[in-house]
Amino acid sequence: MSSDVATEVKRRRTFAIISHPDAGKSTMTEALALHARMISEAGAIHGKAGRKSTVSDWMEMEKARGISVSSTALQFNYSPRGAGADDEPAVINLVDTPGHADFSEDTYRVLTAVDAAVMLIDAAKGLEPQTLKLFQVCRHRGIPVITVINKWDRPGQAPLELIDEINERIGLLPTPLYVPVGIAGDFRGLLDRRTGRYIHFTRTAGGATIAPEEILDADAASAREGDAWNDALEESDLLSEMGQDHDQELFLGGQTSPMIFASAMLNFGVRQLLETLVELAPAPGSRTGIDGTVREPTDPFSAVVFKVQAGMDASHRDRLAFMRIVSGEFERGMVVTHAQTGKPFATKYAQAVFGRDRSTVDTAYPGDVVGLVNATALAPGDTLYDDPKIQFPPIPSFAPEHFSSLRATTADKYKQFRKGMEQLDSEGVVQVLRNDIRGDTSPVLAAVGPMQFEVVTARMKSEFNVDTVIEPLGYTLARKTDAESADELNRQRGVEVFTRTSDGVLLALFSDKWRLQYIEKELPELTLEPLVAAAD
Repeated sequence: MSSDVATEVKRRRTFAIISHPDAGKSTMTEALALHARMISEAGAIHGKAGRKSTVSDWMEMEKARGISVSSTALQFNYSPRGAGADDEPAVINLVDTPGHADFSEDTYRVLTAVDAAVMLIDAAKGLEPQTLKLFQVCRHRGIPVITVINKWDRPGQAPLELIDEINERIGLLPTPLYVPVGIAGDFRGLLDRRTGRYIHFTRTAGGATIAPEEILDADAASAREGDAWNDALEESDLLSEMGQDHDQELFLGGQTSPMIFASAMLNFGVRQLLETLVELAPAPGSRTGIDGTVREPTDPFSAVVFKVQAGMDASHRDRLAFMRIVSGEFERGMVVTHAQTGKPFATKYAQAVFGRDRSTVDTAYPGDVVGLVNATALAPGDTLYDDPKIQFPPIPSFAPEHFSSLRATTADKYKQFRKGMEQLDSEGVVQVLRNDIRGDTSPVLAAVGPMQFEVVTARMKSEFNVDTVIEPLGYTLARKTDAESADELNRQRGVEVFTRTSDGVLLALFSDKWRLQYIEKELPELTLEPLVAAAD
């Protein structure tokens, strides 16, 4: 079986798109699905009035706001241009991530499940805060990054300005594979720096279908585009003089980033991104367990749960655990071991998820993402394995920055309220905190961003029929503490100690950083540890 697994591993590319909100991530996701023939027409109408929801956004809140706040996984086959009839297509696993900064913790979990990332940058805005934060996560985890400058059909910065900004601000050297022909806002096509040929794009109505391409040699390109072509050639030559040509070893080592200029809305440059992923992104590799044991892709089955989501199918009220297969062949129905409990886990109900659409998965291989239905025992960071035993490191939680209490508007809904809290807590939608003073009827929610609270109230209403009230608390930061320090901390003004229900960790909440600094100075014997964040 290992030879079959090895063959399947070589075909697979598993990646996520990281970006700042409004950089075009959902539109690019649709454009990739369009080029893979998964959909016949792009579902995003660009403009708020009458906007359709993209295939990967399924929550009502997502549809209403045109944002992504949940994660889904799309798998499709793709045969690069020029592939022979006997060549097996590549298997692309795109793990879609939340696009809003408030949900960066969920995105962090997704980044534990991928082997590469596409950093999507708005041509006009350049590097933005959320992109910077997520890039640091990629660097921390050793994930190689392909850079896409999106929205080149609109006015924006010059190519060399964007390249310099990326290099100067994050120390990643872009190595453009293609140079745009035409300035930002006048996107005509791409100069393929490795072949010297010109790829000319033709617009389609609303960008709803794949943009036709015409391949021209240098002479024909010069005759057709004139100065725009010559300018692209000069930029390409300058990049070569500066040593900014692709080097695979430097790319995989996280020092350089292949770059593509594109317009997801017009479907320009999308094929080039797919082919770059197939050619350059790494196939699934080995992972190391908490005891130092290395699991190779061809070893017996193992997987990591990186996301748990309920409410995806309102008619079934089920709960789906997304697992990334690390090693071996997965066969639906196999009984594996849940490392955290040591108990057997049956995988009878295994599905692939494409937005709201699902299909049964009978077999899967390293790099693939499989949804396990009604997996109530599983939580993000859990390991499943077939002997020999392996347990992968847990996924750390972000340090929360926003704190609110939650209560039901009527006392007769307490049973549903508690059930809903347990559900959302187990999914990691928010961190749920409790202490004896506040009790179970008014738990404290801790979040990276305030929109997480909106998701909680919306889902409590839609899935558990409970109207709730969010009441902001006057805390701004948290530190990990211990039982020996808790009593003294609770006696301090502007401090309150809670137990995080997901893992039993004690957290001390502080009104502000000055209160924390004062207590650290006056009571140095107390335990106050910073929480692990993305790039710590």
